[in-house]
Amino acid sequence: MRVLIVEDDAALGLFLQKGLKLEGHQVDWVGDGEAGLRHAEEHRPDLIVLDLSLPRKDGTEVLEEMRGRFDETSVLVLTGRSSVEERIKCLNLGADDCLLKPFSFHELTARCRALLRRREQFADPVLRHGDVELNRMERKVMRNGQLVDLTVKEFSLLEFLLMRRGQCCSRSELLRDVWQMSPDAGTNVVDVYINYLRRKLAAASVDGDLGYSVIETVRGEGYRMSSGRKSVGRVGVLPVSAAYAGA
Repeated sequence: MRVLIVEDDAALGLFLQKGLKLEGHQVDWVGDGEAGLRHAEEHRPDLIVLDLSLPRKDGTEVLEEMRGRFDETSVLVLTGRSSVEERIKCLNLGADDCLLKPFSFHELTARCRALLRRREQFADPVLRHGDVELNRMERKVMRNGQLVDLTVKEFSLLEFLLMRRGQCCSRSELLRDVWQMSPDAGTNVVDVYINYLRRKLAAASVDGDLGYSVIETVRGEGYRMSSGRKSVGRVGVLPVSAAYAGA
């Protein structure tokens, strides 16, 4: 999971970040409510571990502002406020679970896994963008009714781009999240595999993607799923010989 911890206690925030990373999650930590909302807007985490007593914006204010905007994100509230009414208020504002401080780290991770199971159970396994459909359960990609044969890494790359709902994904982010490589790695593997994907998706389109690509380049930033046709000429691709052999 992509997890965001919003906790103003630095020692606790860093402890949770380290512990959840050891559980295999990608984890970011911020120390106030406003930073939490900004980070959630930009990165769309799967789970937010949210403290209530935060500077700049209280946890309940964060929940109120998230309402209707982050339906795909689960929220686990951490609170030292022992009143039942406070926890009921959080749940009514959209929190998925509440955990009272002090707590066991093992209980927190168990609750995180439960929220993930619940989220996956009710999530649509098919991600769609225009005439492209990716079925996460069957590990199958279709375009224009045709099966697109992708490698494991190509599938993971397309899945990541589709999950970001058209937001721009930087090369550093793709290296970290899809290849589990350092964002500073000196490699063009992202660009090469984007071009592999473009070739295969174009082959299944009605016109070979003349005039636009289903995956567009955002100059100086990265890549995203295209918002529509653009008259930019035929999309260029890297020669196959440029492929990164170690990917």
